Amino acid sequence: MLLSVALLALPSLTLASPTIHKRLANGLALTPPMGWNSYNHYNCAPNQSIIHSNAEALVTLGLADLGYTYVTTDCGWTIPHRTAENKLTWNETLFPAGFPALGQYIHALGLGFGVYSDGGIQMCMTGGVNQTGSLGHENIDAETFVSWGADLLKYDNCWSSAEKGFPNVDYEPLTSPHQNYVNMRNALDATGKNLLFQICDWGVDFPSAWAPELGNTWRVTNDIIPNWRTIFRIVNQVVPQTDYAGPGRWLDLDMLEVGNNIFTHAEEQTHFALWSILKSPLTIGCALNDTLTSVSASSLAIMKNENVIGFNQDALGVSANLTRRYSDEGYDVWSGPLSGNRTVAAIVNWNNHSIDATFDLPNVGLQSAGWVKDAWTNETRKNVMTSYKASIEAHGTLLLELGDTVPVGVYHFDGYVRSGDITIENVYGLTTSNAYEMTIHFSSPAPTPCDLKVNNRRASHQVDAGQSSIIVPVALLAGNNNTLTVSIANPISFITITPPVGEFYPNTAFAISGPGNASHITCVPGLCAPLGVKIGDLSPNNSASLIIPATANVVGSRYVELTYINNDVAISTSWGEGRNARNITISVNNQTTRLEVPLSGRSSELYSSMKGWGDSAVLGVLVHGWKEGDNEVVIGNVGGEKGVQSLGADFVGLKVF
Repeated sequence: MLLSVALLALPSLTLASPTIHKRLANGLALTPPMGWNSYNHYNCAPNQSIIHSNAEALVTLGLADLGYTYVTTDCGWTIPHRTAENKLTWNETLFPAGFPALGQYIHALGLGFGVYSDGGIQMCMTGGVNQTGSLGHENIDAETFVSWGADLLKYDNCWSSAEKGFPNVDYEPLTSPHQNYVNMRNALDATGKNLLFQICDWGVDFPSAWAPELGNTWRVTNDIIPNWRTIFRIVNQVVPQTDYAGPGRWLDLDMLEVGNNIFTHAEEQTHFALWSILKSPLTIGCALNDTLTSVSASSLAIMKNENVIGFNQDALGVSANLTRRYSDEGYDVWSGPLSGNRTVAAIVNWNNHSIDATFDLPNVGLQSAGWVKDAWTNETRKNVMTSYKASIEAHGTLLLELGDTVPVGVYHFDGYVRSGDITIENVYGLTTSNAYEMTIHFSSPAPTPCDLKVNNRRASHQVDAGQSSIIVPVALLAGNNNTLTVSIANPISFITITPPVGEFYPNTAFAISGPGNASHITCVPGLCAPLGVKIGDLSPNNSASLIIPATANVVGSRYVELTYINNDVAISTSWGEGRNARNITISVNNQTTRLEVPLSGRSSELYSSMKGWGDSAVLGVLVHGWKEGDNEVVIGNVGGEKGVQSLGADFVGLKVF
């Protein structure tokens, strides 16, 4: 009898739970908002015809029926001064019918009317055109928006730093932009109308710590740019804060570039897939239809994919997370739970070439799935055990929905009682170790004493009368090519396999060498968990080494969990090569494994203790090169001189399994 089983995998990315004392509960955006915004395609040059034609296209193209219902006119709609009544007004050349009429037009289509303003003295604009902002005028502006019939307010952050003389953009203000959003939140509440409030401060001062009590969505990164590298940069910033998302409050990854003829088809799929499973608002940013442009059929099909929209709008409202990163191989695994005990998994190929990928279900906490559906092709495979293989295009994403799943490490016998010799193939090993535990659960207690033999009778164990289960040690190699044989007379109900616990090696045990500035740094109390100490300033010339012994049973590849710190936030560098990631390498006996770790910071990069550089995270990786006896383990930054940031991530510790 041939079976397939996987073992219990440990969480690959670990972060502290968010501390949110108050969350907005206005009944809006119970799932991420969807709609269209003028900015990505038309920049700050919208007009009445553009808004009309694109709003109409939401309906005629069937997008509104799928949930894309908010239509927002972004920057460029107003004029440099207020009216005699001190109110904002529209540019009559661009919007001859006026904004009240625009709202009525949008409402007549069955859509929501979104308006845009700014928490500074002027609105964000390009081309040197000044347009007055809402700073100091929050109450009258909120009343004005409501009088026009607005359903949504997107609130920006330009020209808002009074202490620095109101520069256009300030990524390092002397005081937080938080208060400007409090003022507008209070003004909106005073109107008595419930508006969906979108906070757009570009991720300054870690808004996830304060925005959930003020807005339904908040931007967590600087602007998306029309270049493929922007996707990696944005998702790396989102990694440490996905658990702040939930019904009524969502992390905003910025508006979609799908349909703007910037990305390849595969890149558009990746962009849309990640925004969807990370529960970002899905705000279309292309020209759906105007006098010059209409959206392509392929881009439209991506934005209308009901499988992918369903992941975004799932009632459970839980964001996916980065579960594994294979930097040397060039791909990520992201996953998250869906309602109905389903799971979504995305395998993202960052390479400039296609790859043949093996997705191991244990990476997302599963051993098997009764069915696995490809969200792009609708192809469904039945009874998928341990792994799923597929080809992924350059910059593409394999996006899967898994149902009827079994937790990792558990194998049920489909309701049948089995006995005799059982061969279990494709057993997945998280790490190479002889310290796995296999628990064999009998369908009924053993009536008489009997022998249990494992792996072709090489090991024998006594089962006493009355025992309902037995735990035996087994050895597995890392990967999914292990085979186990179990022989026993008593019928078996199911089997579980659990991995070894692992041993943690603190950075304080590592000796630093090299001519650079790397050193052990004592952190602010409570930070740099779990030790309060880290190694910082790892340059390509520095390393930290430790001898770790291993027995003959654990040679080859071993799974390790790296505890690291990275808060190299790409805000000012987001227009260029900023990646929100840093390099770190683990070398074992001169075999090097690389990780490009995402941000770990979960506190303000401007005002908190250590400015986020004391916030640790854990990411797992399989490391090669282990041998019997002493192993030289070196933490470094090999190749860091070739990257965007020459300094590596800070090192806290290493857990070896």
